[in-house]
Amino acid sequence: ALGGNFIRVIGTEEQKKLLMEKFNHPKPTWVGMALTEAHCGSDSSAIRMRAVEDGDSWVLNGEKLFVTTAQMSLIESDGLLVVWATTDPSAGSKGIKAFIVEANTPGVKITKLEKKMGLRASDTAVVIFEDCRIPLKNLLGGPSSTGFKGAMTTFDSARPAAAAAGMGVARAVVDFLKEELARNGTKIRYGVPRRLLTAMERDIIDMEAQLRATWLLVVKSAWLVDQGKSNTLESSMCKAKAGDVITKIAQKGIELMGSLGYSRSLLLEKWMRDGKVIDLFEGTGQINRLVIARRILGYSSKELK
Repeated sequence: ALGGNFIRVIGTEEQKKLLMEKFNHPKPTWVGMALTEAHCGSDSSAIRMRAVEDGDSWVLNGEKLFVTTAQMSLIESDGLLVVWATTDPSAGSKGIKAFIVEANTPGVKITKLEKKMGLRASDTAVVIFEDCRIPLKNLLGGPSSTGFKGAMTTFDSARPAAAAAGMGVARAVVDFLKEELARNGTKIRYGVPRRLLTAMERDIIDMEAQLRATWLLVVKSAWLVDQGKSNTLESSMCKAKAGDVITKIAQKGIELMGSLGYSRSLLLEKWMRDGKVIDLFEGTGQINRLVIARRILGYSSKELK
């Protein structure tokens, strides 16, 4: 969905057709994403990987880290990889473009699979491009590509989805805790003055309130996407809030279950490991707070870093 979303939003009609052909194929298809480099994580405008036009081809050279679903996209399925590179290092972010690399393209090599704390069902890899030739038509968006600007716009629609995934994990934690409490004869007393509640009841109610508040932010941001309206502020708000809330809810869930919560006999420890990534990918919590501040205060990225 991550790489596919970029093609869906800023791709040419031919590229969108290729994407749909892949998705409609009987064999599962993955579309990976290659953006991060060793010297630039959150500052995507500092990309150094080169893309040079040569005859009827683009030639890609460089290394990408933390490439999402690289192995599933390039090896385990006949998939695609969206790769970001600069066509002109002196042009800064204006020189950055996205390219579609198809599976089995010569010059692409996976050198390492990361061993991650969570999100283990999704492979994350280091990928090297050495004189990787792709057709000129594989420039994402075609000759009129908006490049880096288009990438940032696409994140606006991807962040609500990431936040929603975090909310799924957070809701699982809360539901599990309530079920365990009910199984042991403890029922949450809603409507009772806070001072009369037990500490555990207050914790559960606070978790539900944070979950509901975050979900409303997610829904509003997703609704704006569906309406074709700008949601840069709202997408960053829901993503930053989700990353914070899922981390706190998962941690509190482990605390409330004590030793069992820390053991691997329950899913709580997995939810905590998986949930933390919501605060890290699709723009870290810090980066999203920067975006929020810029939008509210009217600053540019150069004025507020």
